[in-house]
Amino acid sequence: MASERGDLAGRTALVTGASRGIGRTIAEQLADGGARVVCAARSANALAEVVAGLPGDGHLAVAMDVADPDSTAAALAQIAAEAGRVDVLINNAGVADSAPFERTDDAMWQRALDVNVTGAFRLCRALIPAMVKADWGRVVVVASNAGLTGYAYTTAYCASKHAVVGMVRAIALEIAKTPVTINAICPGFVDTPMTATSIANIAGKTGKSEAEARKVLERMSPQRRLIQTDEVAAMVATLCSDDARGIHGQAIAIDGGQTMH
Repeated sequence: MASERGDLAGRTALVTGASRGIGRTIAEQLADGGARVVCAARSANALAEVVAGLPGDGHLAVAMDVADPDSTAAALAQIAAEAGRVDVLINNAGVADSAPFERTDDAMWQRALDVNVTGAFRLCRALIPAMVKADWGRVVVVASNAGLTGYAYTTAYCASKHAVVGMVRAIALEIAKTPVTINAICPGFVDTPMTATSIANIAGKTGKSEAEARKVLERMSPQRRLIQTDEVAAMVATLCSDDARGIHGQAIAIDGGQTMH
């Protein structure tokens, strides 16, 4: 992994949704690997603690709402001015609203697409050409195994994750002759604040205790557990290493064997 070999020394990595959960752990892992990490989220204030705790120097906190093109453009301009070219892009920001499909309104549908797909696309379009020109780059999209299969009550979420996996595969074909790689990570339920919200929702709607609701999610994996954020971050770091240069256009499930393709 990059954290063990220092593969990312001298590289600049942008991690969206870096203020908590998977994004925060990824930022820590990449900084361990020597990268200068630009941590992005909707509030730069929420990132201050994350950036302060990263090993190494020069890390940045940048306010960015990936669903807002103006916010994204302003953040990219700030990053270019303060950090230069981005070598590693981790599209991690995401939302996971749920509802029966007949109660999935246009706003919920559009929010899932804007954050989970369009935001990632804008950053790929803005940053990959410079990686190609520089003859090196890594792009990882944190998708979900909901991009590989279906789940009830998550029509908008599943549609957005299938879409972003398709985007990764299409971009991969276009840049395959360059030294830039792009891949998707597809975790199952990860032990994060987002999953805690899902557990609370299940408990509220079913009358189960939160411990019982957690067991519902754990039983979806053959390993009968939630994935931990460091497992996802370790795979991201591996994909960013030079040794992973042949891994390209893949959607890699990290879900204890729940989905097999």
